[in-house]
Amino acid sequence: MSAPALPFSKVRRVGTTVYLSGELGLLDDGTVPAGIEAQTRQTLDRIAATLKGEGLSLSDVVSCTCYLANKADFAAFNAAYKTYFADPLPVRTTVEAPLMIDALVEITVIAAASA
Repeated sequence: MSAPALPFSKVRRVGTTVYLSGELGLLDDGTVPAGIEAQTRQTLDRIAATLKGEGLSLSDVVSCTCYLANKADFAAFNAAYKTYFADPLPVRTTVEAPLMIDALVEITVIAAASA
């Protein structure tokens, strides 16, 4: 199932800064896995794949904005999230917000490329 074209870029590079639009934990068939930890892992795997396409990795991420559909998922979200990043950790903001599709998490990142 292919998603309809939406009016935004998935990734933009401006100088040495790379911006990624919000990412969901979509599987190849367009569904999301069950549970916040599985969705967080899938979301971060998709972010890592997009960064790889830009010649970057999660270690280049300097900032994350994370949206959780339910603040009760915060601890489980953190359990999965922390396995993807090492020091120096990116700065992060996490908020509870209703999402546009039936998902539990959406993450957007900013990464720094080498000059």
